[in-house]
Amino acid sequence: MFITFEGIDGSGKSTQAKALVSTLQAQGMSCIWTREPGGSEGAEAIRKLLVQGDPDRWSAETEILLFNAARRDHLEKTIQPALLRGATVVCDRYVDSTRVYQGVARADLRHLVDLMHETMIGREADLTFIIDIDPETALGRGLARNSGEDRFEDMGLGFQKRLRAGFLDLAKQYPDRCCVIDGARSVEAVQSAILDAYMLAFS
Repeated sequence: MFITFEGIDGSGKSTQAKALVSTLQAQGMSCIWTREPGGSEGAEAIRKLLVQGDPDRWSAETEILLFNAARRDHLEKTIQPALLRGATVVCDRYVDSTRVYQGVARADLRHLVDLMHETMIGREADLTFIIDIDPETALGRGLARNSGEDRFEDMGLGFQKRLRAGFLDLAKQYPDRCCVIDGARSVEAVQSAILDAYMLAFS
């Protein structure tokens, strides 16, 4: 199965994605964690261009091209080979992030994002967890990490609010694969809710 985690910056999705992988591996399943942008050597090189530097470094259109280049390499080198050998792939961000970040929050380019995805990628997730959290809380978490990959956090609170609205709208557009999880609870409570939703989806 191909499972993705989405949410605004600082929502806790990375922590939860890794926790799910650990749980599935402990149950004897073949499961890998990966991320976007990144997840393969070529895609990790492109990641640095996207998440570092000035917020105005790239236009939304250029970001869409860069994300798709990274995603295609990631798909070819990591995602498809793992799925073909029977592993479950858990990915921290995927095309839904591009649909929301570049397609809604940065510019009205959703049609372009979908066209590029259909033409160059063509693979959707089987299940997507959207970790929902208050944008102000999430932004404080994200900036507190001081990771050096703060380009999108540096776009400010208004941007994070648009992202949250975009992800919630996306969940309504794809109700069969998107599951919204309340991320305001403890890490353990969120993890339990994800496991329950996972078992329900694949039972």
